[in-house]
Amino acid sequence: MSINLVKGQKIDLTKGRSGLTKLTVGLGWDPVETKSRGLFGMKKAKADIDCDASALMLNENDKLTKKGNLVCFYNLRSECGSVEHSGDNRTGEGDGDDEQIAIDLSRIPADVHKVLVVVNIYQAEQRKQDFGMIASAYIRVANTQNGEELVRFNLTDNYSGMTALITGEIYRNGSEWKFNAIGQGKQAAHVDILANQYV
Repeated sequence: MSINLVKGQKIDLTKGRSGLTKLTVGLGWDPVETKSRGLFGMKKAKADIDCDASALMLNENDKLTKKGNLVCFYNLRSECGSVEHSGDNRTGEGDGDDEQIAIDLSRIPADVHKVLVVVNIYQAEQRKQDFGMIASAYIRVANTQNGEELVRFNLTDNYSGMTALITGEIYRNGSEWKFNAIGQGKQAAHVDILANQYV
C-alpha cells in the first residue's frame, strides 16, 4: 500500500522488505492550462514545457565526486550501472509517469550515500518558463519487481520563479535505505548548473 508523504517527511523503504533492491522512481507533471480570449470565444492552451528529471549520486558529504554520477537526459546511465534514466519526455502529456529513473540499490557503490532526484525546465531562461507554470507534479517510488508503489509525494508548494526542483532523495541509513520528501525550489536553468552546487 502506497504512503502519501508531506514535505520533510522521511520513510523507510527497505526495512521489513527483505530482498527489495530494485526501485523505480517515477516523476510526473502537467503544464498549467491557461485561458485566453480568441476570435471565437475563450481558448484553452497549455504551455510547451520540457521538464527533465535527473539523479545526482552524492557521497556522505553531499558531494558529486564523479561526472558519471550525474544521470540525466544526456547521460542515461551511471558509470557503475546502478542508476538508469528512461529517456527524455518532452511534453509531459498523458497520464502516469513522464520520466522514470531505475535504481538498483545492490549495485550502488559504497561511497555513494544518497541519490538526489531533481527536475529542471529545459531552456527555462530562453523560453521564460518556471515551475509556476507546472501543475500536478509528483515523485513516487515503486518496487520494480512487482510494481507496488511504496511512497508518493505530491509537490503542492508555489514554485513560481523557480527553474529547478529538488523533489526527494533515497539515502542510506545504516544497512537500510530511506526516502526523504524534499520539495525545494531552486534557481538552476540547466542540470549542470544544479550539479555544480554539489561539487
